[in-house]
Amino acid sequence: MTDLVIRALSESDASLFDTLESPGLVGRAIAGVRYATFAEGGDYRPEWTYVALRDDRVVARAAWWGAEANEQPVLLNWFDFADGEQEAGTELLRRAPFDVEYELMLPPDWRERPETLAAGRARIAAAEAAGMKMLVERYHYKWTLECGLPPRTTRLTFREERDDAVLFDVLRRVNTGSLDAHAQRAIEEHDLDTAAQEELDYIHWCPEAWPQLAYDAEGDLVGLHLPARVLSGHAAALIGVVPEQRGHGYAFDLLAESTHFLVDRGVTTIVAATDEGNFPMAAHFAKAGYPVVQKRINLV
Repeated sequence: MTDLVIRALSESDASLFDTLESPGLVGRAIAGVRYATFAEGGDYRPEWTYVALRDDRVVARAAWWGAEANEQPVLLNWFDFADGEQEAGTELLRRAPFDVEYELMLPPDWRERPETLAAGRARIAAAEAAGMKMLVERYHYKWTLECGLPPRTTRLTFREERDDAVLFDVLRRVNTGSLDAHAQRAIEEHDLDTAAQEELDYIHWCPEAWPQLAYDAEGDLVGLHLPARVLSGHAAALIGVVPEQRGHGYAFDLLAESTHFLVDRGVTTIVAATDEGNFPMAAHFAKAGYPVVQKRINLV
């Protein structure tokens, strides 16, 4: 078999990326996204895009993503390969000089259809062979006005908070005992401060964010929610309840408030996500009328 040539693209040959035919069953294609560089008005940089060539034909490809302000990619979110070229996909990931999370987009029912099940499993297997491991599978939601507004709470009051020290302390508290796999990983590999700092960095990364602290009738802190504008639109980006206030359904109140906050500002579509294993939060999303539009698997 002919040796592989693995290399980054350049602006002049970025069109090579599209020469690999794909049925678009899983990955970025299911969101209607096409590959395009920043210079073309797209999401990608050619120097962060790698292809594996065999006899000058693209047999595997991967595109790492980052915002324009990022100096290094933050996520691998496009990865696929031709039929029979799974090993080439693995070798591409091994040789590429980036060590960031891989996020695989999937239809909500991907396990129920043989073709999407096979496509998803093949990509996961190729990434695992390259040294990655499964972290979590997540629900991704998209709420629209047609879903109906969830009832707004009357038992909590809200205050926008911009002091990083205050937010950091609250984030430390809500991450204590968190069911979120990313927070758990940050705590296990580092500490609670690291988990809190990652989420504070995310707040600052959002183009617009309105962090809100929630208080009960006695004036005690309940938690926080983060209505925000993200690169893809608007989001109920973070919901967190402090440990001593859990078990009272407050996460639903925070989600409802995020929804109303954004709608009051003219927003008509809101995205959100939670881990499959976070059963309480998934139940709150269902109760609030947020439909699951995608699954996403994160490998690290």
